[in-house]
Amino acid sequence: MILNIDPAVVDWSRAQFALTAIYHWLFVPLTLGLSFLVAIMETLYVKTGDPEWKRITKFWMTLFGINFAIGVATGIILEFEFGTNWSNYSWFVGDIFGAPLAIEGIMAFFLESTFIAIMFFGWNKVSKKFHLASSWLTAIGANLSALWILVANSWMQYPVGMKFNPETARNEMQNFWDVLFSPVAVHKFLHTISAGYVTAAIFILGISAWFLLKKRETGLARKSILVAAIFGLITSLFLAITGDGSAFTVAQKQPMKLAAMEGLYKGQRSNGLVLFGIPQPGKKAGDGQNNFALKVEIPGMLSILGYRNVNAFVPGVEDLLNGGFKPEFQNVSPAETETALPISEKIVRGKLAITAFGDLKKARKAGDEVAAAKADSAMKSNFAYFGYGYLKTPEEALPNVPLTFYSFRSMVILGFYFILLFILVLYFHSKNQLQDKRWLLRLMLWTIPLVYLAGQAGWIVAELGRQPWVIQDLLPTRAAVSMIETASVQITFVLFAVLFTALLIAEVMIMTKQIKLGPKDGGTK
Repeated sequence: MILNIDPAVVDWSRAQFALTAIYHWLFVPLTLGLSFLVAIMETLYVKTGDPEWKRITKFWMTLFGINFAIGVATGIILEFEFGTNWSNYSWFVGDIFGAPLAIEGIMAFFLESTFIAIMFFGWNKVSKKFHLASSWLTAIGANLSALWILVANSWMQYPVGMKFNPETARNEMQNFWDVLFSPVAVHKFLHTISAGYVTAAIFILGISAWFLLKKRETGLARKSILVAAIFGLITSLFLAITGDGSAFTVAQKQPMKLAAMEGLYKGQRSNGLVLFGIPQPGKKAGDGQNNFALKVEIPGMLSILGYRNVNAFVPGVEDLLNGGFKPEFQNVSPAETETALPISEKIVRGKLAITAFGDLKKARKAGDEVAAAKADSAMKSNFAYFGYGYLKTPEEALPNVPLTFYSFRSMVILGFYFILLFILVLYFHSKNQLQDKRWLLRLMLWTIPLVYLAGQAGWIVAELGRQPWVIQDLLPTRAAVSMIETASVQITFVLFAVLFTALLIAEVMIMTKQIKLGPKDGGTK
């Protein structure tokens, strides 16, 4: 049991990982979506034979290449941090967590990197169809990379398909397919890649709108807008659907995260969904204050979305803290559901599991099979609460409710705004009035930073909402860090902050220069 971890090491390690992840996610979604949009545009070129589509394809492909090259650097550093800053985590679950990452490197990354060379340098060197196939395979490879990374992340949110080996103190994979096809992994993958598709569609809309505002490359801009708006509308609707699926799995597998997302402290049956609200400033669990200073809600909707039952009981933060209610899982009757334990009891059982694990090792070393069997039984019966044994107080199991609540609302509101934007763009484009709606063109341009804000808000909900857990219920953040000096993490934090900021500035400058230059081989007015 790890007891003497400097809290500053935990905080700085979390800050460093958050910094790296935030910067990395500035590059990833554009790669995911732009790869497919480029492939679609090249398909139109091959199908129609129109050289204008080739120009359009090559222009957006150049921007894709810039983003891809700079994004790779942050991704590599992110994976290395699991070994440098989170070595206890890596030891505890490396056999499981490492498998998706290895597959990502062997299958997806090599597929992507092989065909991206043909995609960029194969023009006029290979046939049109082979080049087109390379573009599609590059897009598929990029999204397969995302699949394996998200499978690994989803397992941290909902650990399945594994068994703890007390001999090695490691969790070992038992069923790869349970890990790959867990409901959390499926919904997270679909929701995340569709967010990337919407990001790329809005990126193309914004840049194309800039061309129309400047009265340059109007042919390229109009055709790009049409493809991006159709693609964006379809994927934004899919994003909303997968968002509902993701919220449902959160309700089933991570009820504390759902309570934080909704700012819900005291649960009830037929619980309403808060459309807009201002959480009570300084609100704490059990203080008797109202949840909200102001709120607008749809009655019963949270019960429907979370449990597909308008009369379902949705537990709040205080219910989960104090226990005593019957969880209402889908397809499971209340009679089949055990009463939820208070977190204080989970901490007791977690400490029993940790103690039993230590006793088991001692008994086996001493050759005492009777004591070993007793310790093994005690450990297995309490292992579901293993991570709680590292917590000092029940309140440590509570996430940051206000930040999770506001981040979730920001993401959802912006998501519906994007749907409306795509509809407006398609409407005015069909009327041949888009170039005259300068207010809409400016709105398209300034929506680019908003789509990145929505993506970052989504990851804040996903990661901050599950705190304090690195692995849900099994390993808290404080027990996952490496035994390193705080100063080492502080120094690398500053170095990474400078490096990533420089990379981001470089990307923006290079892209801006490339956009201003436009396609290399002339243009249409």
